[in-house]
Amino acid sequence: MDITLPYKFTYRPYQEAPICALNDGIKRIIWCVHRRGGKDLTILNWVICQLAEKTQTCFYVMPSYAQAKKVIWDSINNDGFRILDYFPEAIIEAKNQQEMKIRFKNGSLFQLIGSDNIDSLMGTNPAIVVFSEFALQNPAAWDYIRPILKVNKGVAIFISTPRGKNFFYDMFRMAQHNAEWWAQKLTIEDTGVLSRYEYEQEISEGMSEELALQEYYCSFDRGVDGSYYAKLLNKMDDDERIIPLNYDPSRLVHTSCDLGWDDDNPIIFFQCVGNNVHIIDVENYRNHTLAHMKDVLMSRDYRYSVHLFPWDVEQNDGLGSGCTRKEILENLGIEVTVVPKSLIADGIESVKALMQSRLYIDSRKCKDLLKSLEFYHKEWNETKKVYDSKPCHDSSSHFADALRYLAQGLHKVDVKSGRGGYENEMKAINLYMGIE
Repeated sequence: MDITLPYKFTYRPYQEAPICALNDGIKRIIWCVHRRGGKDLTILNWVICQLAEKTQTCFYVMPSYAQAKKVIWDSINNDGFRILDYFPEAIIEAKNQQEMKIRFKNGSLFQLIGSDNIDSLMGTNPAIVVFSEFALQNPAAWDYIRPILKVNKGVAIFISTPRGKNFFYDMFRMAQHNAEWWAQKLTIEDTGVLSRYEYEQEISEGMSEELALQEYYCSFDRGVDGSYYAKLLNKMDDDERIIPLNYDPSRLVHTSCDLGWDDDNPIIFFQCVGNNVHIIDVENYRNHTLAHMKDVLMSRDYRYSVHLFPWDVEQNDGLGSGCTRKEILENLGIEVTVVPKSLIADGIESVKALMQSRLYIDSRKCKDLLKSLEFYHKEWNETKKVYDSKPCHDSSSHFADALRYLAQGLHKVDVKSGRGGYENEMKAINLYMGIE
């Protein structure tokens, strides 16, 4: 049976440019397109053609496993056509529902993956990787897969609608000035998918103008929905408190750390300057032992004092040593100061108080921290259509947690003892929160 590919799909004129770039041999594509612009259908159909033509593997990466199942595996388009029906049965050998995997008769493999489980990418050998809604993904997924594609001379495709000036924004700007990349941004003015009247109707029906600009005009200027700190970051920027900062050798350096079991382990390096806190440096490492933290600390030529850790540093290390993580760190020569357990909401308010006027962040070394703070947001309750009170646990939450421990542990940094400090910090926070 003769099959014409793409199968039952025709590219619209504005969708042809990325396909031409890929067919011309471009290996890195970043395509920023407005909502309902057909990003996934365009790229998915190109992928099917490539897999049918040559035996190879493609991973199609979504922000989460659940989203991959909802948006691709179980999805039906506006014409009542299942997304999986674009894979013609005549070229398919088998489909694995549980693993969301499709095996072609020629041996090619297509698999949907969530970047919330980036470890599943390790040890694999794809020739094509598509990152869909990349602005919502864990950027570490790209770091994990990049070396493999470099060796394979494979193709990486990033498609998304903006979510503020996060890592997707940085990548898009980089790609615009990199001859090895192809980059394009399309708004409804470029595609004609929605008219200006329909756009204005969305706003009249309750969508905020900021959200409409993001979704339909690909504006990067809007922060993330439900962001805890986006407005305060703007205030800090306006107050010129996100600026280049230099390490002051006459002052001690303190750290605040968030410990993950098999997760990101961010470290914030800060100095106390009068009543202000200067964050001068950050580091984030993953899949290393606690001993690596000592290596990170020693790699800086800083004079250290207080090292703030969350309350669970006093828990067993989980590796069968019989020691707590606090004991392991102190055996390594890292003196541990424990920040007591408290409500996350209280910690967030402590951070907000700090950000109001006293916090300064280095604009050069702390970009990962700044992106995380902008992206740190409340969990959306799809059933109730409201934001829950708890924060979303994603790639942005680790640095946000480390800053929370900093804000709540400042009272432990005592000026009078010569350990650097902030002796009136808790009083200031209480005044800000209206607590006597």
